[in-house]
Amino acid sequence: MNALLRSRIQHSVRETVIDPRFANRERQPGLDLLRALAIILVVIYHAGIFGFALPHRLHRFGWIGVDLFFLLSGYLIGGQLLAPLTREQPMNLPRFFSRRALRIMPAYFVVLAVYFCLPSLREFPEISPLWKFLVSIQNINLRGGTAFSHAWSLAIEDQFYLALPLLLIFINRWTRAAFIIPLTVFIGGLALRGTLAYLNPGEAGVSFSGFQKFIYYPTWTRLDPLVFGVVLAALQKFRPSLWKRLMNFATWLWLPGLAAIVYGLALGENDLTIATCVWQFPLIAVGMVTLLVCAVSPQLPFRHVEIPGAAFFASIAYSVYLSHKLIIHAIIQFCSAHNIALTSVSALLLVEICIYGAGFILFLSIERPFLQLRRRIAH
Repeated sequence: MNALLRSRIQHSVRETVIDPRFANRERQPGLDLLRALAIILVVIYHAGIFGFALPHRLHRFGWIGVDLFFLLSGYLIGGQLLAPLTREQPMNLPRFFSRRALRIMPAYFVVLAVYFCLPSLREFPEISPLWKFLVSIQNINLRGGTAFSHAWSLAIEDQFYLALPLLLIFINRWTRAAFIIPLTVFIGGLALRGTLAYLNPGEAGVSFSGFQKFIYYPTWTRLDPLVFGVVLAALQKFRPSLWKRLMNFATWLWLPGLAAIVYGLALGENDLTIATCVWQFPLIAVGMVTLLVCAVSPQLPFRHVEIPGAAFFASIAYSVYLSHKLIIHAIIQFCSAHNIALTSVSALLLVEICIYGAGFILFLSIERPFLQLRRRIAH
């Protein structure tokens, strides 16, 4: 009896929180796990730099969660847009853009309204102009120490959603571009980051402010994981025999992939050099490609085995990403008023619980209803 009741409760919770995108197709526990890992890393990173530091400053590596989000977006969105082309059908762009708008805009505009209507809740007093957030170019000429600065990655995603369909239409007419464009973006990114790093010298290599403004935040220097994700989706759709071999080889990829990520992170541990600016992002992106391959390969358990909690964190990841800095700021004020050290266990637990709790509320109240609306009008 208890087992039956517990099973019904788990099913009810799963129906409540799981992203409706997966309701009509096979669940993908491996992708849920990667998405959950990405949001956990980002939250730990931002909480740490605001004072909720982990021992040995382990939080400093959490910024790679954004690159994992980019890779997942490239793979999933690329797969959606490429699917009709495999059937020699045109892309339904009005449907694609309406679905993207219903997915992204409602929760984004709610949080944006909080930032501009309730400035006392911001993590920093200064914020970029509203028009930049409205046209999704808030990552251009951005510097650290401004409120809602983490929306830089959302700007890159929005620009990606606009550019990718146009590129795929061009590639569909000139198939050689399917090889030329990704290669050009990759090699061009290496050269551009190296040039920008050289033009922004600092005391120990590259100026950190210059690195943030011209390399870390801009779209044109952060395209590696997005492009790699689209390439993976293209292999899956158009080269099934090669994709199958890649899936079968997945058991040998996870260790080199982790090594690439670790080496990429190690490049930035000392001085910020030109080599770091050039190679860190692509190394980490390559490592994450192997993790995604492992996550969807039938040769490994991640494709079939659901990790407890992964689907929940994956479902609320977007709402958590939007709102988490507001919550961090509120918990800092609470801890200050009650003389609680930010590095104490109680403070670390409190900030994490509140971040995911607020994200869950935002998901249920704003994001989920519009996702349900999207499902109803998608056909």
